[in-house]
Amino acid sequence: MKIGLIGFGKAGKAVANVILSSKDFSLQWVLRNKKETGVSTAKEALNIAADDESIIYSRSEINIDHFFELHPVDIIVDFSDAESIFQYGNAAAHHGIRIISAISHYQEDQIAFLKKLSKITTVFWSPNITLGVNYLLFAASLLKNIAPDVDIELIEEHFKSKSEVSGTAMRIAETLDLETESINSVRAGGIVGKHEVIFGFPYQTVRLVHESISREAFGSGALFVAQNIKNKKEGFYNFEDILRPYFFDQSRSSDSSYEALGSRY
Repeated sequence: MKIGLIGFGKAGKAVANVILSSKDFSLQWVLRNKKETGVSTAKEALNIAADDESIIYSRSEINIDHFFELHPVDIIVDFSDAESIFQYGNAAAHHGIRIISAISHYQEDQIAFLKKLSKITTVFWSPNITLGVNYLLFAASLLKNIAPDVDIELIEEHFKSKSEVSGTAMRIAETLDLETESINSVRAGGIVGKHEVIFGFPYQTVRLVHESISREAFGSGALFVAQNIKNKKEGFYNFEDILRPYFFDQSRSSDSSYEALGSRY
């Protein structure tokens, strides 16, 4: 499966690292605001031996529609910024390229644009694309349905320089009908990302915790999504659409996607 990556910051590089290490996916190219100084490919920038082309292109130097004609891919993985979807979305959709967006925050007009594109191609969006945190989100939602009046506290922890409340925490709060103002935020050192949901029952508590150990978790999550949307029709999908069959469809093998991605994930 051929993948094009948009964005090559810290998260984008971690995602590229995972794709380049995969046997089932090939990183064809990377689009970034400017080329990596002194290197021409992602595998060179990351010092990884791989057969993937992984050529780095500057977004400002290409015509996006012509670029997709010359460099076709099956899926675009977007780790850039919220405005980028307006630059490549229409061209990608009309070339039949599936879109996986891992942008943390979208405005209403940007979400509306994603949904417009989903009438033409397959579009997936999650503000946090790690598999573990979305498992937490789904499990927390099920527990809230079982005990709708339970006391719930939400804590999110991130690195010192992260100023805004995480998009993942906002998503958890929305799902659990919590006021976003009640989210407890911690900023310290180099914490990659940690989310904890505390359910306070009489005489007991239940804690669901997810912690990202490294940004490569974004890459394994993106490939899990890619494996699960490759045969889906056009439409707008999120992690619940992908995880629900694993929770409730007993006929489906829970190992299939992991086997496809390899045991290292």
